[in-house]
Amino acid sequence: MTTTVAPPAPEAPTRTRPAARPAPLRYGYRFELTKLVSQWRIRLAVLACWIGPGLFVAVVSQQTTLPTDTVFGRWLLATGWAGTLVVLGFSCSWVLPLLTSLVAGDVFAAEDRLGTWRHLLMAVRSPRRIFVAKALASLTVIVTMVVGLAASGIVGGLLAVGNHPLVGLDGHTLGTGEAARTVLLAWAAVLAPTLAFAGVGLLGSVVLGRSPMGLLVPAVLAILLNLLEMLPLPEAVRLALPSNTFLAWRGLFTDPAQTGPLLLSIAVSLSWAVVATLLAYAVFVRRDFTDLAYDGAGRRALTATLPLVGLVALTAGVIAVATPAAGTGVTQDKLEANLATSFAHLYRLQSAELHRPDYTEAQLGATADCDKGGSLVEDEGPGNDWRCVVSWHVPSSKTQGSAIYQLDVTADGRYVADGDGPKEVNGYFVVRTQTGDAPNPLWQFDGNVDLLNPSSKG
Repeated sequence: MTTTVAPPAPEAPTRTRPAARPAPLRYGYRFELTKLVSQWRIRLAVLACWIGPGLFVAVVSQQTTLPTDTVFGRWLLATGWAGTLVVLGFSCSWVLPLLTSLVAGDVFAAEDRLGTWRHLLMAVRSPRRIFVAKALASLTVIVTMVVGLAASGIVGGLLAVGNHPLVGLDGHTLGTGEAARTVLLAWAAVLAPTLAFAGVGLLGSVVLGRSPMGLLVPAVLAILLNLLEMLPLPEAVRLALPSNTFLAWRGLFTDPAQTGPLLLSIAVSLSWAVVATLLAYAVFVRRDFTDLAYDGAGRRALTATLPLVGLVALTAGVIAVATPAAGTGVTQDKLEANLATSFAHLYRLQSAELHRPDYTEAQLGATADCDKGGSLVEDEGPGNDWRCVVSWHVPSSKTQGSAIYQLDVTADGRYVADGDGPKEVNGYFVVRTQTGDAPNPLWQFDGNVDLLNPSSKG
């Protein structure tokens, strides 16, 4: 009897489970942005940026004492455009670096403190997309804050004072349309160093983990750079600092505009933003997320900052070779030319306010003769011991006029000219203008020297 063996049953086809794909970047970006704006401190910061500057300008414009130590502060009662520039000057010193600390400096460290990296990785499945989403969300919030500062200052100034012409940093008058365009350009220019500090904030947040020092890195860097900016550094080194754009925007308010230092500073700031962000990315994607006791890169913190130091050295060398930057950039001939130009412009403004005959700058032929600290001191560099004599000639008069100014020149090229007689020319007295009573425009005024411009004596 033969038995038949049943053939083996065919094996069921095995189904291969599709590999898990990373979540789309737009979902991660939306999630990170939602997490940021849900924090009460971020909401308060955004609200303060959109309301605070306008209130500040409106309140200060009603006071008799003005912030004359700030650029354009002495014109705060004359035009609404000066208000937003006062806000811009203050923001560049402290507000913008602190905002980058608040947002970018904590965007990665918050996950370490809460211990949520495992859940986030399971949802997104890509450290690279997590980094990009967090960086883009931080950038969105920071740009929103900067736009709020600008918009609030402009609206507050225009409502409180009005849309009037603005006097530039060489005494020439900017019409309302030109003032609006130049103010917007100045605010756009400071986005570059803001991005640089944001990149440093990302790097600090990644490298230092849950340590609170990561939150302070952009603020500490801002303090350090502010101290360096006060020193008489070589101009090539000054231009190589990522914060120089926070000062170089002033060059937009001269005629012609001092665009050379500004464009170089913007390029340096963007280079810092790119390098710092790439360093943060490189550290982040190499991190071991299985280590629950991870407390920052620690030993790699110094190594991560070395490329930024090298970037300063490299940039300074390139600028020194490719541009006429030499010394501190503050020289006698530059001050004399700048002061004479500013005096001629403001003399015409004074003549218009006093209803005197108007003469062109060429007809006035203003010149200046400056000396620093007497014959024993070299006529170069910043200081408050500059003394200048301005001479000019009014065509209807046979005599030549002269006026004395004491100049306080800072290392960044800004100076304050304080009139020292004769009283009827550059002394203190009140003149009636279209916007109300105002001090004599030739009494005290701000100026800005193009440090990159080659000296005629060099």
